[in-house]
Amino acid sequence: MARIKYYYDTESCKYERVKVSSWDIVLNSLGFLSLSLILAIGIFYTYNLYFQSPVEARLEKENEELKYYYELLQEEMTEAASMLTSLQERDDNVYRVIFEAEPIPSSIRDAGVGGVNRYRELTNKGLERADLVVDVHEKLDKLKKQMYIQTKSYDELLDMATNKEKFFAAMPAIQPVSNEELKRLSSGFGIRIDPILKTKKLHTGVDFSAPKGTPIYATGDGTVKMVRSSLGGYGRQVEVDHGYGYVTKYAHMEMYSVKKGQKVKRGECIGYVGNSGKSTAPHLHYEVHKDGKKINPVHYFYQDLNSSEYEEILRLASIENQALGSY
Repeated sequence: MARIKYYYDTESCKYERVKVSSWDIVLNSLGFLSLSLILAIGIFYTYNLYFQSPVEARLEKENEELKYYYELLQEEMTEAASMLTSLQERDDNVYRVIFEAEPIPSSIRDAGVGGVNRYRELTNKGLERADLVVDVHEKLDKLKKQMYIQTKSYDELLDMATNKEKFFAAMPAIQPVSNEELKRLSSGFGIRIDPILKTKKLHTGVDFSAPKGTPIYATGDGTVKMVRSSLGGYGRQVEVDHGYGYVTKYAHMEMYSVKKGQKVKRGECIGYVGNSGKSTAPHLHYEVHKDGKKINPVHYFYQDLNSSEYEEILRLASIENQALGSY
């Protein structure tokens, strides 16, 4: 029940009842409502200023998590790029040096990964931070491209290693007869006295003096290119094609134990020392051809000799004496 209010009337010296009009009630109600509205708005903004709604709190947490994982991803990509750079440097400065191959140009390793339209689909989605998304995609694409180039480089190095192994096996790198005491090399490559004409002429190989029947060995892996027998010149001879531009000739043989087209391995017996053709004594005349040019075989006698033995055989081969055969 509403409380009745009175006021003291000084003229009548009595308490008179306060009469409230309808308009006063309306004004009082409007004032109360206005004050309540102002207080509500103030409370609402104060709450939003100092407190978050559940939706805002969830969104902020998601943003913090995304930021954390974005930074973690950036660190991982940086570490992967650093490791790849180390592999690239080792590839260029170690492996390719070993196999005598040119390093991969930096223009190929660091080339771009596409044009301006490559990431248009991402930018057209209206993402709030499209720049971050595009940046990550660019770094990942570049990293993938560099890794692909590195894997192709390793494939190439593997082929080189395989071919290098075959190359070393094919190279004529031993003496064609047993010569442990280095006493059998009787005449070297170069200008020597022809035993028949008694004039100086180019001796296109080296002569090994040895008894008839001494085994002759293939100096590298290869295929028998030619087997021939003649009364003059080289007499009984064998040629072996080693590939890679190398061909070896074995002449003045007593007999040969191989046939044309036969595969031979380094150290395999292909015949025996003799005195056939234009020869003045039992010996083996041995030649090395590289790309069709006759070269000094002594330079290849490194696999079965130590450094001092190699120096000695070089000295013996340099002596200008008389060859044991004429051609």
